Amino acid sequence: MFVLELGGEDDDFAAREAASACSAVDQLARGLATARGITDRVYGLAYTHAASRLIGTTTGGVDAARALLEAAALNRTGSVAVRARDVRSATGVSTQRAERVLGDVLVDRGFAVDLEDPDHELRALFAENDEQLVALGWLAAESVRDFGDRRPTDRPFFQPGSMAPLLARAVVNIAGARSGRTVLDPMCGTGGLLAEAGLVGADVVGIDAQRKMVRGARENLRALLADGVDGLPTPGAFTVARGDATRLPLCAGSVDCLVVDAPYGRQSKIAGQSLDTLVGNALCEARRVASRGVIVGDQAWDERARAAGWRVESRFVRPVHGTLDRHVLVLGD
Repeated sequence: MFVLELGGEDDDFAAREAASACSAVDQLARGLATARGITDRVYGLAYTHAASRLIGTTTGGVDAARALLEAAALNRTGSVAVRARDVRSATGVSTQRAERVLGDVLVDRGFAVDLEDPDHELRALFAENDEQLVALGWLAAESVRDFGDRRPTDRPFFQPGSMAPLLARAVVNIAGARSGRTVLDPMCGTGGLLAEAGLVGADVVGIDAQRKMVRGARENLRALLADGVDGLPTPGAFTVARGDATRLPLCAGSVDCLVVDAPYGRQSKIAGQSLDTLVGNALCEARRVASRGVIVGDQAWDERARAAGWRVESRFVRPVHGTLDRHVLVLGD
């Protein structure tokens, strides 16, 4: 069993993304979840910061954590460091005292302390549930936190309204992006979703109706996928072409998953179609070529998705600012 340290403020969304890389994910407390197993895809998660092999849980503060550690079968040798966290700053526990007390327990158990390069790192996580909860675990994996290196404004081609890479990574993970899979974005814009899918190893296909977006997405993907990211798989291949999202130049069932950040503006007209008609027709066509996916928009596209033959597995609302929420729909067979 593993304990996951979740990021952001929406634990349901973070847990849904974590399930793309872990098995049997269950929320444990605010900011924490458990998983029966993990894969190497944990390194590419956006809203899970770390996964640790669980030693045990208890309720209380530092003294309860000490008692839990004293009673545990540790089954480790070598040097150790202790890192304590007050998850979401909800408990008021002294993390310095926790690290000192738990470090003393480990020294008494025969471990050497090495704060710079330990063989093992003990995570002591203090979180708020109905009562204060403590989870202890040996760190197994930390996700790669490189999202600030890919700010939309720093890309070769930028357009306002581009999705931040942190959310884009979560969306493609939930959709099912990974090595050996092909991800389609039929309204790819500047290619932000495709970049994050490519960085976790998927082959990506982008379609856009505007020539400048096609050129810009190619430029961005060329730059962002050139070297990859240390700790993540080799980036997948990419293809971007001009086309119509309602008449895709793809065979039935030819891609594994769909991601799309739908145009915003309820009254918008694009290529002579209302936005509602365009998105509805695009979802019908996407259903022909993919069996699962995620659509993001400034409105919930539930009705159009169901009419196109999709099953809405789950829906999340991600606040952007006072006048804009992003609705994230997870679609399946």
